[in-house]
Amino acid sequence: MSDERAEKPYFVHPTAEVAADAVIGAGTYIWHQCQVMSGARIGANCKLGKGVYVDFGVQIGDRVKIQNGISLYKGVTVEDDVLLGPHMAFTNDLYPRAFNDRYEIIPTLVKKGASVGANATIICGVILGSYCMVGAGAVVTTDVPEYALVVGNPANVVGYVCECGMRLNLDYKKPRNGEVKCSHCDKQFRIEPSALSVI
Repeated sequence: MSDERAEKPYFVHPTAEVAADAVIGAGTYIWHQCQVMSGARIGANCKLGKGVYVDFGVQIGDRVKIQNGISLYKGVTVEDDVLLGPHMAFTNDLYPRAFNDRYEIIPTLVKKGASVGANATIICGVILGSYCMVGAGAVVTTDVPEYALVVGNPANVVGYVCECGMRLNLDYKKPRNGEVKCSHCDKQFRIEPSALSVI
């Protein structure tokens, strides 16, 4: 590792394969048996766990943690500070057939600070809002609002979380105007009928 770190500002494990034209940011670690395809862009200070696959042209921001066994297919964009839990899955085709060579790639966007739990499935064409949290095993079929906590199949909003990750003391079934404060880090949020925003 020390020899490679002297040559490059990032680390690639000897068992990983990274295309020559892939762009990798400084401080990023690409671990065992990863594959990064041509045209992919991975930001600075990211961590790709064992067996991660990054498809052609996939865009990944800075400080992203991608845990073991995840495939990011063409059409997926991941912004900064995202956590993708072990073995969660993205799709990129709404009408998959083995014999269809004219499929349409449907883009998916994971916005800044979002977290996706282990074994969750993200159906293509959705936006995961900033700092949202997708529960383990959830199947996301529609957009997830900022700061929302979603669970189940199909995934539904069951609450809201702070940027620190702790659940906010807010009754999601009774939207109201006003303010709420995180009991863990004291960050304050403004509540509106269909949105939650940082004050």
